[in-house]
Parts: sequence; C-alpha cells; structure tokens
Amino acid sequence: MLKKNRFLIILTVCLSIFISGCSLPGLSGPAKNTIKVGTLNTSESQIMGYMVRLMIEHYTDSKVEMVNNLGSSIVQHQAMMNGDVDITAARYTGTDLAGALGMEPVKDPKEALKIVQHEFQKRFDQTWFDSYGFANSYAFTVTKGLAEKENVKTVSDLKPLAAKLKLGVDNSWLKRKGDGYEGFVKQYGFQFGRTFPMQIGLVYQAVANGKMDVVLAYTTDGRIKAFDLKVLEDDQHFFPPYDASLVARNDVLKAHPELKGVLQILSGKIDTEKMQELNYEADGKMKEPSVIAKEFLEEHHYFENEK
Repeated sequence: MLKKNRFLIILTVCLSIFISGCSLPGLSGPAKNTIKVGTLNTSESQIMGYMVRLMIEHYTDSKVEMVNNLGSSIVQHQAMMNGDVDITAARYTGTDLAGALGMEPVKDPKEALKIVQHEFQKRFDQTWFDSYGFANSYAFTVTKGLAEKENVKTVSDLKPLAAKLKLGVDNSWLKRKGDGYEGFVKQYGFQFGRTFPMQIGLVYQAVANGKMDVVLAYTTDGRIKAFDLKVLEDDQHFFPPYDASLVARNDVLKAHPELKGVLQILSGKIDTEKMQELNYEADGKMKEPSVIAKEFLEEHHYFENEK
C-alpha cells in the first residue's frame, strides 16, 4: 500500500508539472500579441531596443518582451533564425556582411546596405530596414589640440607625422586580416612610430592624458565627446561601413501589418553624434538604457508627425 501511495503521489506531481508547464521558467511562451525584441549586451543595442519597444507599444496594441544581452552578432542572428527573437534592434552592415552572409567587405555604405537588404530577404526571409542614421565604425581619433596644432582633419594628414606618433589600439585589430593594421599600412602607405595594444575602454583615457597621440575608437562611443576628441575622416575609405538598422522577421511583419510603418519611423532619425551622446548617458553617466530611450522619444514626441 505504501509503495502504491508513493507511486500515486509521484504520478500526481508529474501530471501537475506537465499541465502547468507553460508557467514554468524557461518553458513559458510569449502571449500571442507579444513581439520579442533582441539586443546585444552593449548600451547602444539596448538603447535602440527600448526605443523599438516604446515605439511599438506607443503606436500598436502589441506588447513587447525584451530579450537582452545576446552574446554576439552570431547569437543574435541565430535567435532570429530559431524564432526566439522577432526583431533585432541594432544590426550593422559591415558585421553581417562578413558574419551572417559570409561575404567580402564592401566599402561603399549605400552598396553595403543594398546588399544586406537584398540578401536577408532572399536567404533568411527577413527585412533589413534603412539605417537609423548612425554608423558604429572604426575611426582614428586625436585630441582637438593636436588636430588644430598640426591641421589634421583626415587620416592621410597623419602621414608626415606618423613616425613620431604613438598609436593605441584594440589588440585584435592589430592582428586582423583585411581591415586590420597590415591592411591599413598597405592602403595608406605609412606606419606609426609605435603601436600599443590595449583594451578599447582604455584608449580614450590614454589619448586624453597624452600617453597616446592617436587611438582607434568606435565612432558612436560617448567617450569621444566626453574627452573632446577629434574623429579623423577615413579619406581613403579603408574601413567597411557599419551603418546600424533594425531587422525583423517577415512572418512577424505579415502577422502584424501595422508594425512595418511604425518601425520605419526611426530610420534616419539618429545621427552618429546623437548616438555618441546617448551612449555617454549610459556609459558615462550610468543612466539606464530604458530611461535614455524614453527621454529621447518623449523629447521628439515619438515622431508623431512622421506617422
């Protein structure tokens, strides 16, 4: 009898778990009218993710579930392919040309955008929207003092000075094929006097303190503005473009036909300098990405005149 009772108890528990499985952590699916927005673990990606969320919830009846801190562009892409995410908030042309598409870099921004939009429709049944208006690309930066003293505006302007200059860069870039240091020297025709590999987060402080003369930075990093640095024009177009857009699965756009028009509103609304400011709000002033996104959209009244 004891064994029989124990069996009945175990059976009852198992049935209860099975029946209520939809409410267990990790097993619960989103509500039918819920859109899943995925972001990377960067402030920029999460700021844009919350903007997408707020725009959807402002203009439609859909709810949004955030899927934050996806580990890489590859993980992000796989989440879209698996249906774990409906929209990825910030994708970059240069990143996905080489990554998801396995294609060679394209230097012209318009051509790069055209290719990813066509290929994502064809290969993945996904819509790659027009750019938000900013590009998170590599860029050489110097202090504004050095730029003014030596009249430096472009990367080519560094050539007569390069032998005396110290360059601080991300270690991975020094060794990278194609658009790394070796490719740079080949295209621009000069080397820097000394190169110092360091973590990307340290390069800004290094150049601001005079320990480095030139550093390789990301164009939307808020610390460029915070440390009053000058971004030099890549006049020979060495670096591939990394224009940012959102990407949505077509089955989701078909199921929610109102979404496409809403998502298009953000195209062309944020330039690189503005994204620098927004990123600094997060990384410099430690403000939550969700708050930054909300304040930006409220300031622009959710671009209601664009609807």
